[in-house]
Amino acid sequence: MAEKIIRDPVHDVIAFSLDRPTDALLFQLLNAAEFQRLRRIRQLGMANMAYPGADHSRYSHSVGVMETARKILHQLTRSFTISEQDITACLAAALLHDLGHGPFSHVFERVSGVDHEDLTRLVILDSSTEVNQILSRHDSTLPQLVVNLLNGDCPRKFLCDILSSQLDADRLDYLLRDNLMTGSQYGNYDLSWLLHALTIDEPTQRLAVTWKGVSAVEAYLQSRYHMYRNVYFHKVVRSGEGMLRLALQRAKRLAVQGRLTWPREENPVYQSLMGLKLDVAEFADLDDVSVLHCFKLWTDSEDPVLANLCRGLLHRRLFKTIDLQRFSDKSQIDQILAQISDAMISADAEPAYEMFYDEPTDLPYQVSGLFVKDNHGKLREFSTLSPMVESLGGQLFFKRLHVAAQWRELAQKVVNATVI
Repeated sequence: MAEKIIRDPVHDVIAFSLDRPTDALLFQLLNAAEFQRLRRIRQLGMANMAYPGADHSRYSHSVGVMETARKILHQLTRSFTISEQDITACLAAALLHDLGHGPFSHVFERVSGVDHEDLTRLVILDSSTEVNQILSRHDSTLPQLVVNLLNGDCPRKFLCDILSSQLDADRLDYLLRDNLMTGSQYGNYDLSWLLHALTIDEPTQRLAVTWKGVSAVEAYLQSRYHMYRNVYFHKVVRSGEGMLRLALQRAKRLAVQGRLTWPREENPVYQSLMGLKLDVAEFADLDDVSVLHCFKLWTDSEDPVLANLCRGLLHRRLFKTIDLQRFSDKSQIDQILAQISDAMISADAEPAYEMFYDEPTDLPYQVSGLFVKDNHGKLREFSTLSPMVESLGGQLFFKRLHVAAQWRELAQKVVNATVI
């Protein structure tokens, strides 16, 4: 039996038996040019500024999501009938779900306005791509079936839940993977037990956990909370992401003014910054490497603001952080920021690019959409059964000012002088 093996740090052995049509298809997709591009997209953007091991890619994560989805489906098929076509489409969708991701996680997407989910659908449906051709050779209807699943359009809702829900394969993989690669020790949970507790509520066709899985889900929710608090919202990570956003915004402004000497107008980075639509071939050239190349060239830019931001990103000279948590009144924070900005302008600084205020709004856990099938077969919201949901379901509050190192003392004086 022909078999291909990937040795993964999270799932250990990920095997593809090439005499099985679904496995053969997945292995072909894994080697498609559009999927291999994900090797050049870091999963956690700027997190390696705080955690040096966090250099893992969207490629490794996507393979892990596919393997997690495969484990989920294996568990479900022990008690329920799922067609081979549905299994194949679900696994292909799990593997390809991040195909359209741009450079540096979500930061580039927010500046350019390019939606990675739209690009994922484009790559899958475009007949010129290797991914589309591989899917179509297996089954001419498969590209559209995969897109339908990614869009949440499926009669058997649990298939969509495997791809996007509070217990989807994406979250289940990235928590363990990000925890391992950062070395944070905050994201561990019992994946094996949680998978064993998964089931389908037949009346609604929704993915759910049995009563015996409640503790495993609670541990999973705790891991999400702690990963947000200690990794995703780490002050150094947020500082790096903010500087990356400012550098891209500055480059975009210079491009609009005709003052950006690189990249050229036909370059995918330039086109993305300007919000222009990329075709599939152009998008294939857009990755962390192409943006980092721009940063290296921009360190010698005639624009000192762009040059300083890029030097800071390349040499880890990040903005310093001042905690504003003690100020509960938003108007008082606005007043502090205005005073610091005025003082910086008086010193010939550009506060729009040398400081930013950060108050994360992401929630580590959404209260609805996570279901438990109790001992009587009744489907219930997890939040009605676990007291942990209320305590973990709130927003993580951080109020931070990030400011260029040379202006830290000035900013700190303003903050210290402010009476609560």
